[in-house]
Amino acid sequence: MTRKHEFQPDLPPPPNTVGAVGWLRKNLFSSPLNSLMTIVLAYIALMTLWAVFDWAFLNSNWVGTTREDCTSDGACWVFINVRFEQFMFGFYPSEELWRPKLFYAILAIFTALLVYEKTPKRGWILLLFLVAFPIMAVFLLFGDVAGLPKVETHLWGGLLITMIIAIVGIVISLPIGIVLALGRRSEMPIIRSLSTVYIEVWRGVPLITVLFMASVMLPLFMSGESETNKLVRALIGVVMFASAYMAEVVRGGLQAIPKGQYEAADALGLTYWKKMNLIILPQALKITIPSIVNTFIGLFKDTSLVLIIGMFDVLGIGQAANTDPNWLGFATESYVFVALVFWIFCFGMSRYSIFLENKLHTGHKR
Repeated sequence: MTRKHEFQPDLPPPPNTVGAVGWLRKNLFSSPLNSLMTIVLAYIALMTLWAVFDWAFLNSNWVGTTREDCTSDGACWVFINVRFEQFMFGFYPSEELWRPKLFYAILAIFTALLVYEKTPKRGWILLLFLVAFPIMAVFLLFGDVAGLPKVETHLWGGLLITMIIAIVGIVISLPIGIVLALGRRSEMPIIRSLSTVYIEVWRGVPLITVLFMASVMLPLFMSGESETNKLVRALIGVVMFASAYMAEVVRGGLQAIPKGQYEAADALGLTYWKKMNLIILPQALKITIPSIVNTFIGLFKDTSLVLIIGMFDVLGIGQAANTDPNWLGFATESYVFVALVFWIFCFGMSRYSIFLENKLHTGHKR
């Protein structure tokens, strides 16, 4: 007669070693010294957060039209309310503000469609965003067509200028960067050399120098009759600068593709462009999404450098508003608001990159 062995089920771990309590004991209270440091740092953090919360919300001023309405010691958000239109639209004529507002609305609709669209129509939406939307935006904002009054670009400013420079730089620099990356890996010596020289030259020059050259020096080399808009010159400089960095990001993705993928495409008899378009580039762009978005975020923040050529982006408008004699002493509120604007857009781009990574995940993530 054989004796059956009965195995007892495993006992659960002690409650103080798992979950939130276990994490706290392991990471914050693992020793007396760590416990003391945790308490001290937590106290400092709480006091700092409370001071910021009290200044920004509890003891702040929200309603009014003059600095006399800011009676407490907290933040004077009245200053932001009074200057809000300038932060958003610069010095765009007040009677024509419906045009940049419509621009923002259409941009928001396209963004929402690109994020939430899950049907095959997504390609058409992207094509409309890349082709039709820029043309429509130029006619809408600049005017001088279809009965719309002409609004010179030196009146544009604030978030409007920031968005235009960022969108144009992002949309145009990506395809140019892809072409440059393919050119740098080309087997043709001339194309490879030209691409390499372009990339290395533009990556070795600060963006502020590029903007200065585009705005001040470029007109000196042009004929007296030809005059290029300052915004257009800035856009050209930003695109050429961003394309060089984008090329290196894409080249890194191309080098990360296993050699077998190239050999398999060649074995199928695909031409060079079919191989790149159908097999190599989709994989390379997918694995470089974080780097591409990181470049986009850097470009978005670098738009504040256009102040050096006399264009007032959202940061430039804030700095100009700080010099108003009627509102001296409220620079902190201005910089906090500008920082919040940049954070919202940069954080949104980072979250969208995570969304794309998860959507395009095909089992290769470690």
